[in-house]
Amino acid sequence: MAGQLRIGVVATFVVAVLGVPVGLLWTAVAPRTTYVIAGGQAFLGDPESQTLIAADGWFAVLTAAAGLLCGVVAYLLAGRLRDMGLLAGLAAGGTCAGLAAWWVGHLIGLSAFQHEVRTGHDGVTAKAALDLHAVGVVIAWPLIALVVYGLLEALDVAGRESRRRAAAGDLRGRRAGEPDQVGGGQFDLQAAPPGRDVDGRED
Repeated sequence: MAGQLRIGVVATFVVAVLGVPVGLLWTAVAPRTTYVIAGGQAFLGDPESQTLIAADGWFAVLTAAAGLLCGVVAYLLAGRLRDMGLLAGLAAGGTCAGLAAWWVGHLIGLSAFQHEVRTGHDGVTAKAALDLHAVGVVIAWPLIALVVYGLLEALDVAGRESRRRAAAGDLRGRRAGEPDQVGGGQFDLQAAPPGRDVDGRED
């Protein structure tokens, strides 16, 4: 139990830290929404703009890719470490990483946008900081990580079971009387009939 707890804590920390670079990558690739400043307030410049949806979509794609990578790495390490600790680390760390990526992506450019809203003249446009509107995408990271880990583990178990059944079938298929190699020569192991030797001659 202590070993599993240590592994879970380490895995949680390692996965959670990955949220920072993912958040920075989100700010680099996701489009920012344009707002119009009027009366010290910001109004959506184009009500039909798809940038808000695109920002959520990019966040989901990036965090899902990170979750996929974490799930594969955790599966590869599962042979040396304990599964329960890794699974707990994937769940907790992935959740923390998703929140960290959201926080980092939203923080970058936020103060500049707020300053422009306070000091900008009416009609001036400004690019807003990124934000999530479909908050549920935060769980994409831990969800994908656990699903990938589970699928890989299931495929591994199915492969081992298939090989075990094939080996058991080979053993059942071997019958008495079949030629067998003993010391480099072949011997017929078929039992002789009662009262006769293996050549069919009477004793």
